[in-house]
Amino acid sequence: MKFQTFIPFVEHLGFELLKFEDGEAEIAVTLREELCNSWSVAHGGVTMTLLDVAMAHAARSSGRGGEGQSNGIGVVTIEMKTSFMRPGLGRLLAKGKRIHSTASLAFCEAQVFDEKGDLVAQASGTFKYLKGLPAGGRKIHRDNASD
Repeated sequence: MKFQTFIPFVEHLGFELLKFEDGEAEIAVTLREELCNSWSVAHGGVTMTLLDVAMAHAARSSGRGGEGQSNGIGVVTIEMKTSFMRPGLGRLLAKGKRIHSTASLAFCEAQVFDEKGDLVAQASGTFKYLKGLPAGGRKIHRDNASD
């Protein structure tokens, strides 16, 4: 499944969108050397970005009585709190969920699991719905077909 919005940083990291529906999103990444820290485990910034992107996609996904925001409206992160439980190794899977939303905000949570299914990190975050930013336009993929 392709990301609907082209996010150069996410593409560079090699994130894969696996689920995007009903207030939930799942995103995976297979660790490579350049995504690791000096101890050869996932860099904290990679893990936090995975959590952030999973929550943002959950905020935008359809569901919950038609409140979904997948119709071209974007989100920006207002705040995010992250807790790390263990080093991330191998293929990481983030599962994001929209807990509550209003016309302008979404409240979300996400967890990252390693390839054994162990919890690596978790986060909660608040996201603001936006139609656009004054800095420029957004690049949206029109082809939503699966890979």
